[in-house]
Amino acid sequence: MSSSGDTAVIIPAANEADRIAATVKAAAALPGVDLVVVVDDGSRDQTGRVARAAGARVVRHSRNRGKAAAMETGAEAVRLLDENATPRHLLFLDADLGETAHAAAPLIEPVRAAKADMTIAVFTTRVKLGGHGLVVRLSKEGIRRATGFEPAQPLNGQRCLTRAAFEAARPLARGFGVETALTIDLLHKGYRIVEVEVDMAHRATGTDWRAQLHRAIQLRDVALALATREPLIAQNLNKIRPNH
Repeated sequence: MSSSGDTAVIIPAANEADRIAATVKAAAALPGVDLVVVVDDGSRDQTGRVARAAGARVVRHSRNRGKAAAMETGAEAVRLLDENATPRHLLFLDADLGETAHAAAPLIEPVRAAKADMTIAVFTTRVKLGGHGLVVRLSKEGIRRATGFEPAQPLNGQRCLTRAAFEAARPLARGFGVETALTIDLLHKGYRIVEVEVDMAHRATGTDWRAQLHRAIQLRDVALALATREPLIAQNLNKIRPNH
């Protein structure tokens, strides 16, 4: 690790050649960031090549393995680079943030100051997300039932973690269930989570069949993550409503 850097940015990316360069450049300029790792998750376009040209270290999956697998691959790449050094904090950003990734600095600050083990972004810029409501409600309610905590944006993938918190959450839940599971698992293990408002934005989600399929996969993955954590949900509900 360089003397000026304590944070690595990990960007899972699949077919994001049009936005990845802007995201990488904005992420690399964040205070304390000295490493940007892009995990090219089986892209069919030039995502990896464009990311490398923008200054990222690129790790490629030969086939699409999903968001959680890309996060694990990126974190392992950072761990190998951190060998015999103080572990970097891990800032996960989505590939389609573009220039708005420059606003991620407030996510790092509570972790750097040891005031949080994980931060979760709350976007102040609202973009209509074409029907994500069902998945968001499922995730939010599941997290509330499991932990008592009701996050504002439970599926937000912009998160900064200590290395210890990341390791405590492994193995990650599959696919798009990863954010829901991260929140539940870390809270149950006593880690501190803080929500942070940031002025960032994704590409707006459409309503065509591809977008509908994406939401269906999200719903499946979140439901699976919650189903495998039913014992934690039951445990928390019993604390709230003990048997008399």
